[in-house]
Amino acid sequence: MGVELVVSKVEDIAHKIETMEIRGARKIAKAAANALKEEASGSEAETSSQLVEDLNEAGRILLDTRPSAVSLSNSVRYVTRDLDSSGDLEDVRDKAISRAKEFVQRANEAKKKIGEIGCRRISDGDTILTHCNSSNALSVIKKAYDEGKDIEVVATEARPRRQGYITIRELSEYGVPVTLIVDSAARHFMKEVDKVVVGADSIAANGAVVNKIGTSQIALAADEARVPLFVAAESYKFHPSTLVGELVQIEERDEEEIVSPEEFPGVNIKNPAFDVTPSEYVDLIITERGIIPPAAAYEILQEAFELGLEGDEFL
Repeated sequence: MGVELVVSKVEDIAHKIETMEIRGARKIAKAAANALKEEASGSEAETSSQLVEDLNEAGRILLDTRPSAVSLSNSVRYVTRDLDSSGDLEDVRDKAISRAKEFVQRANEAKKKIGEIGCRRISDGDTILTHCNSSNALSVIKKAYDEGKDIEVVATEARPRRQGYITIRELSEYGVPVTLIVDSAARHFMKEVDKVVVGADSIAANGAVVNKIGTSQIALAADEARVPLFVAAESYKFHPSTLVGELVQIEERDEEEIVSPEEFPGVNIKNPAFDVTPSEYVDLIITERGIIPPAAAYEILQEAFELGLEGDEFL
């Protein structure tokens, strides 16, 4: 009975991630770590080998939900890497639980640190454009506001799921003056913007940024208007597989999020969740380790992931 309850918990979290009830790369990563913690603590495995197998299976269930969110795979990797299937059962259990707790703690600390570091790039009087709903981008904006800087924010809707509504509600309740615009108006308003601050779902070894669909168009408009674009992202958003040439998979979501296919029979409806912004359109990447140029993404990945292998320092 206990095992069934644990599996149900993992599948419940996976379902919430897949349906975007749990959304945002950081929240997804933390939810996955907590699901694995529940799996480890509640598993009725009788051997360490069975427990490792249970955790790996739970990890596979979670990984199948959002293929573009590297924070998810890095979270699973952090908790499950190098667990000794031939060791003591309780030692393996304790190690997995400890790693999951550590991941969540360090993820929370990273967000705060990104805000502290990133706000230094925000000047008094700035108008900042942001896209979708990034907890890291908002951390930068809120910290600048907390320091007394007179700032305003322009936020996009981020269709089709309109995550921008979450952003404007959060900023408005915080006291930050904010204006909502439709996605297609980003270029029109760019002449009124001083800086663009966005988050990231994944960052490749060459500094390219995978983020909410529409980010690359905003980057083009910012480049045209000579408005600097900053990406706020934890180091666990960097994608280790891109070191060896693997491309980041772009998630294609249900067409029903846009419109019912029954209304337009015979029409092909595409709904990519993310796009790729080339590194040349990114001015700086704000991480908890400091501010880096996109070209330094390779060095962070090489140091942290050791060419895709395990590494304790990826957070």
